[in-house]
Amino acid sequence: MTYLLSQEVKEALKNNSPVVALESTIITHGMPYPDNVAMARSVEDDIRAAGATPATIAVLNGQLHVGLNADQIEALSTATAPLKLSRADMALAMVSGKTGGTTVAGTMIAASLAGISVFATGGIGGVHRGAELTFDVSADLQELAQTPVTVVAAGAKAILDLPKTLEVLETFGVPVIAYGQDELPAFWSRTSGLKAPLRLDHPEEIAKAHHMRAQLGLSGGQLIANPIPKEDEIPRDVLTPLIEKAIREAEAKAITAKEVTPFLLKTILDLTNGKSLVANKALVRNNARLAAEIAKHI
Repeated sequence: MTYLLSQEVKEALKNNSPVVALESTIITHGMPYPDNVAMARSVEDDIRAAGATPATIAVLNGQLHVGLNADQIEALSTATAPLKLSRADMALAMVSGKTGGTTVAGTMIAASLAGISVFATGGIGGVHRGAELTFDVSADLQELAQTPVTVVAAGAKAILDLPKTLEVLETFGVPVIAYGQDELPAFWSRTSGLKAPLRLDHPEEIAKAHHMRAQLGLSGGQLIANPIPKEDEIPRDVLTPLIEKAIREAEAKAITAKEVTPFLLKTILDLTNGKSLVANKALVRNNARLAAEIAKHI
């Protein structure tokens, strides 16, 4: 088998119990140690408390794991130079015996292989600013168009070109569904200035939409844009100038490709005096709780 299930996930799938996939680049690249370990454990606990089983996905020494135990999470969080694994490089990492965290795209692939329909993350990748020159577009968008997993996120990361990201998702036929509001959220902020194409207000409706897509023979998944709780958000008018400053610094340092997002997130962490990390933790846990409710109806 190309992947290993943890005992907890294996039992849940055998019993047709709800399971929520979790990515692992938040552990390897998204947060510093020991925040990454604490975050991973908190999110898994939130999912269990909501009545579902968490399945954190990663590649450890060449083996794709669907579900990690506490020791594996600890090992991943302190791994030396772990890779960031998406569709293009996951297979090579596995045959080369490497260790890495799975991106949104990589996690969707593994979740679908294992028969898991719902995935909770922080924010998806998207179209980077200046993509009309660099063609820097995340593989997450194409994955959403072809892999049948419902992804719960707080929108696309606010450091991206959100209008272009929304346009590409529309072109790919990906349903972008705002949860409980008409406006698309923007990761750390509840608002983006963009109207969401679709809106649903109940987990059951989201689960029904997932099943209807399958019945219609439509490829791909759906993106559920779940706004960060009000008490945890960084308002858009506060955040926008800080993002612009971070982007200018990345350009000045000629940072490109996969290094852009980690650099921008770290710079914004510094510019917000740590508030972006607090907000990041809150939105991930909020997404995990919603994903668990959706999974209970799928």
